[in-house]
Amino acid sequence: MKLPREVAAFDSASAMVVATARFLHNRDTPPMGRPAGRLLGPLAVAANRLPIRLRETIYSLASGAEARPAAHMTALDIEDVAAAIAGLYPRRRYPAVAVGSSSGALVHLCAALGMAWLPQTLLLPLRQRHVPPDDPMRALHAFDATAQALLARNPDFVLHHMHDPNQDRLTSQRMAYFRVKRTRLGPAYERFLTQTLDAGGVLLLAECTRRWPTTRVGERHVFQFGAVGGLEPQQYHEGDPRIAAYLRRYGVEQTRWEAPAPDGESPEAEWGFEPALRDDVIAFARRHGYQVRRLVFDDPDDLSPLVADLYRWWYRRRGLPADHLLAESFMLLDPWWALRTGCVPYWSTFPVEHSADALTRYLEQSDAYDYLHLMLFCHGVESVGLATVDQWKAVLDHARVAGSFAGVDPGRYPRDLATFFRYQSALRALPNRYPIPEPLSLTEFGRFFAEHRHRYPAVRIEN
Repeated sequence: MKLPREVAAFDSASAMVVATARFLHNRDTPPMGRPAGRLLGPLAVAANRLPIRLRETIYSLASGAEARPAAHMTALDIEDVAAAIAGLYPRRRYPAVAVGSSSGALVHLCAALGMAWLPQTLLLPLRQRHVPPDDPMRALHAFDATAQALLARNPDFVLHHMHDPNQDRLTSQRMAYFRVKRTRLGPAYERFLTQTLDAGGVLLLAECTRRWPTTRVGERHVFQFGAVGGLEPQQYHEGDPRIAAYLRRYGVEQTRWEAPAPDGESPEAEWGFEPALRDDVIAFARRHGYQVRRLVFDDPDDLSPLVADLYRWWYRRRGLPADHLLAESFMLLDPWWALRTGCVPYWSTFPVEHSADALTRYLEQSDAYDYLHLMLFCHGVESVGLATVDQWKAVLDHARVAGSFAGVDPGRYPRDLATFFRYQSALRALPNRYPIPEPLSLTEFGRFFAEHRHRYPAVRIEN
């Protein structure tokens, strides 16, 4: 079960497709999406003892190591990548397969319903050495020739070149973010569906409607400055008082970023759904007698309250306690361990103020949990909009018995390099063990949503 080298493993879609596939193989999710990743744990623990700037350098080197040379990227055939993605899943019959946007909550929904998931968006990391994080004007056209060659070879995707000096500061020192979104299923995905989807089965389109201002570079090619996380689009482009202080910490004498002027809006590079794929999925379903349903949501973590409540209802129906909440963060997630330990999974996009506020609202509107276990993805910098340790402690105070950090050292957050390995140990340390249950049916999920949809105004299901 390996991802192709041209695709970043250190990314949402990659981590989530690996987690989904391994669950369907009845396996847990390894650190960094790779079983060999466990071997790096001791090195991360040792690196945690180093000064902050050295830790940042290590983070930059480690995450940037996935980047591929431009010459390799121009030779990429996206169908080879799609075949490798589909090849991660067990070859068996599925009542439904999800296609589309990434979301950690969607991973847990796939686990509950026994579904595979085929991502629309993938990150192709491109080696970058001469574009400073705080110079988006230089980033705009830094790889035009590479983009043109890549697009010419692959006519069935759009390219979103994303540049975020806030959350991705360390990674972008060595890597350009080429995110590609499929506009057609393509032969590899179609072959997987015809071989595995039950007759009359359901294609569930996961459609995140999040959009972002972009600058048109060429046909099927846009540049996105900033990304979903601690800042909103207008703050990236118009400034925010906190940005100046953030830049000063890195010796940058400017109060805001000078970025290319947006000339339109596009689906957000990492999370947004490209609608062109919908028409192709519907046409494919008609040809093969499949059903299509749309799961539409505004932001990637809008599904999280729905999926958490579904799991709580499912546990109670099975006669299990439903008093442990596992709050996951970005690529720190594991559907197999959530079910084995009887934890209710709630997934947060990033450890930013928006996510902390959303989790707080969920806890305040739900029956209280006795125990809260909180994971925090550490991206290595105190970015603008990052929720503080004190803010996360306030979230943990909602537990009736005990709230605790899971796998992250709050004293080293957000630079705790070992959290990518320690969160697995934290899951294994949870005391309860239950058998992996038979999946819920789509009918059961539909009934649950119909009865509780008033709680999820940002989510809708359409035929």
